[in-house]
Amino acid sequence: MTMAGGSTARRAEGAARDAHNSTWMDRAARAGLVAYAVVYLMIGWLAIQLAFGDREGKPSSSGAMHELAQQPFGDVLIWVVSLGMFLLVLWKLLDAAFGHREEQDTSKRTRARVTSAAKAVIYAAIGLSGLRVATHSGSSGKGGKTWTASLMDVTGGQLLVALVGLAVMAYGGYQVYKAWTGDFADKLDAEGRSGSTGTAYLAFGRAGYTARGVAFLIVGGLIVYGAATHDASKSGGLDQALFKVLDQPFGPVLLCLLGAGLACYGLFTLARARHLGK
Repeated sequence: MTMAGGSTARRAEGAARDAHNSTWMDRAARAGLVAYAVVYLMIGWLAIQLAFGDREGKPSSSGAMHELAQQPFGDVLIWVVSLGMFLLVLWKLLDAAFGHREEQDTSKRTRARVTSAAKAVIYAAIGLSGLRVATHSGSSGKGGKTWTASLMDVTGGQLLVALVGLAVMAYGGYQVYKAWTGDFADKLDAEGRSGSTGTAYLAFGRAGYTARGVAFLIVGGLIVYGAATHDASKSGGLDQALFKVLDQPFGPVLLCLLGAGLACYGLFTLARARHLGK
């Protein structure tokens, strides 16, 4: 019984490894990246609209889904994009379990796999927000208790929220670091990095990673501020961070630049879908 169970587990693991390296998984990942690019292009567009005074849209992943739903064939678009996000979840879960085997350093391989698992969670959250929009089951969120408010109600919760905020800020800083060191370039294959087209792709990536980094730094800063003041309403997601940018001196100009940068990340992700590297 034990031997049979072990044999079944080995066959299942072998099948999962084969799936991770399969042609269909490669195609699924590329399709998912197209969906992810669409989300970022919509976020960038909503941010630019906000910069020009249109406050109806919500420049976030859920806001992007709502905006897609208002387009022609919007329901179909939402289902397609949501499916794409769940394909990315599958890709990153397999990556977390079996990927990064070329990394000889065990600690670096572990970090890379943990990062893949974290990305799977993010993609799943975006996909679920799309499903809520598609099935009209989501609420506006007004009057609901945020995760920061819930966490601050428990013992030591204020410190935990602050630590989450610092982690988000660290991630944002790392995104800016990647932008200016070009550490993102290996996400494209050699063809995607070559010639004038490759130069344009890398420029999109540099602008996109910088914009994402700045956005995450602001989001993390809001979370830390909310923890420090014990006021969950002070913290928020991407949309609230972009509204904060708008309220600063030269806010519309800064927000327009940030929105363009987020759209550039979408364009880089489209290039990645075509020239998938690491």
